[in-house]
Amino acid sequence: MNFRKKICSAISVTAALIMLLPTVTVQALNFTPTYYDDNGNLKDLELYSESVYMMNMDTGETIVDINADEERAPASLTKIMTAVVMLDEIGYDEDDLKNTYVSAGTEAFDELYDTGASTADIQPNESVSYYDLLAALMIPSACEAANIIAINVAGSVPEFCDLMNEKAAELGMDNSHFSNAHGLFTQQNYSTARDMAVLSKYAVERFSVFRDIVAMDSYQMESTDYHPTGSTILNTNLMLNSYTDYYYSYCKGIKTGSLDSAGRCLSSYASYDGTTYLTVTMGAPMEKLSEDIPKGEEDPDSIYGGDYVYYNILDHIALYDWAFSMLVQTDFINENSEIRDVEVEYGKDLDYANLKPANGYSQMWPMNIAVDDVEKIITVKENIVAPIEEGDVLGQMELRYNGETLTTIDLISTTKVERSDSKAKAKIIKSYFNSSVFKITLTIVISGIALYGAIHFIKVQKKYLRKK
Repeated sequence: MNFRKKICSAISVTAALIMLLPTVTVQALNFTPTYYDDNGNLKDLELYSESVYMMNMDTGETIVDINADEERAPASLTKIMTAVVMLDEIGYDEDDLKNTYVSAGTEAFDELYDTGASTADIQPNESVSYYDLLAALMIPSACEAANIIAINVAGSVPEFCDLMNEKAAELGMDNSHFSNAHGLFTQQNYSTARDMAVLSKYAVERFSVFRDIVAMDSYQMESTDYHPTGSTILNTNLMLNSYTDYYYSYCKGIKTGSLDSAGRCLSSYASYDGTTYLTVTMGAPMEKLSEDIPKGEEDPDSIYGGDYVYYNILDHIALYDWAFSMLVQTDFINENSEIRDVEVEYGKDLDYANLKPANGYSQMWPMNIAVDDVEKIITVKENIVAPIEEGDVLGQMELRYNGETLTTIDLISTTKVERSDSKAKAKIIKSYFNSSVFKITLTIVISGIALYGAIHFIKVQKKYLRKK
């Protein structure tokens, strides 16, 4: 595909601009992918989505953050939460899901008529297994499946939304609120790229049935009275379809979403060579950009030749290509390395302690940025006194790049230093004689002696004068 060739060519000369987002002790690294153009100028990798959040699923590290906390309409990404609540509430055993059948009347369908909602052609009162409902929900993004699930799980859509919001609060999705089960309506239905990544990670890691279904490019639903031969449903995530130019072999799912007010959204994850990344993008263009129209005219067989260009998918492919090509797990600190010695007062046999890191530190890092470019700033406590035990925290090491903190690591003693009481007493005595308290006391004593001597001299003089 032309686009992917362009991206791979750009990635081969990538130099990452790095921004760092602070947390309590370890900063979440946020790489802005960049590349050198033909003229040697550093440029950002072209991303179409307005909000982007990419994480390393293995470590939880943030890789890319572009407006990730901006509240936006999630469109059909809402259905990820619908799936999660369903599986939490009724269980996630695959056999049970396949053998439990439910249906709903017109109350699940009325709000969807004449909206252009995506559907799996499930009909009112058609009996469908929970497994097929989940497949319809996640593969072709069926809105009626969302409402049927909500009504059967909670009794009504509003009550189901309460469960959705309770789950959002439980997962720490502080910038999300759900008012419907399908995402078709936007009023009070919002989330962020970061929150959706948290939700997607939870769903993938907790539910194997969810993980299996979102990876399917198609699925054959069971036959019913309304569909005697069953229904074939196709995945809206073209990254899973090997017959399209958007196919990405490392992709494992998860869910698309599109709405005029939301743009094209996508949550996906991809694995390669032992590393897994999860990406959520929101707000990609719905319509083909004007600059891409001539590309389609020149090459009708390219991705630009169709009626639509799925810019959300292009963003995910570009980000995964960049990450898999340029990021490697890099060790910055070895926990067994010796850092330095520090002076210890009142030591019996030793007057120093050796410091080492309390733990090592490794991080996904662009291979073209040298580890030596990361600055190590060491601070140690003042006036360290014995006794010192192995493992006592005596300082800290801060790792910084471009003025921003990567992490702060405690420095601990590898040396046991016993206390010498005689040295301590001698030091105390010496300190006392050098202290301002002693000097003031001595001045007062001397002044008192001098005053006493003067008074005594005056008294003697007076007595002598009276005798004369």
